[in-house]
Amino acid sequence: QVQLVESGGGAVQAGGSLRLSCAASGSIITINALGWYRQAPGKQREVVATITSGGSTHYADSVKGRFTISGDNAKNTVYLQMNFLKPEDTAVYYCNAAIRTMGAGGPYTASYWGEGTQVTVSS
Repeated sequence: QVQLVESGGGAVQAGGSLRLSCAASGSIITINALGWYRQAPGKQREVVATITSGGSTHYADSVKGRFTISGDNAKNTVYLQMNFLKPEDTAVYYCNAAIRTMGAGGPYTASYWGEGTQVTVSS
């Protein structure tokens, strides 16, 4: 079993900062990629930022220059530093990981999701 546990959400005023964390645990062979997604009320889930095991990053245009994704391989943890937050950043933020794990039939790679953490930015 693999679990992703997020933390760090909360309520801030516009212009403020938050740092999200997501820790992966369980039967992990390797983590191929990690990412943060968000879903605002009435909208589809969208990618915010991703990072590969090699350290390559990708950001949504709406967060470039404000958000930074980073990873700690030793802790199987990914972070999202969010600065200069805007009301439109309000959403539930989800952690996602592509993890190679061990199953009854041998190793396989699957996508896992955390339960989400609420971020609310007031104007």
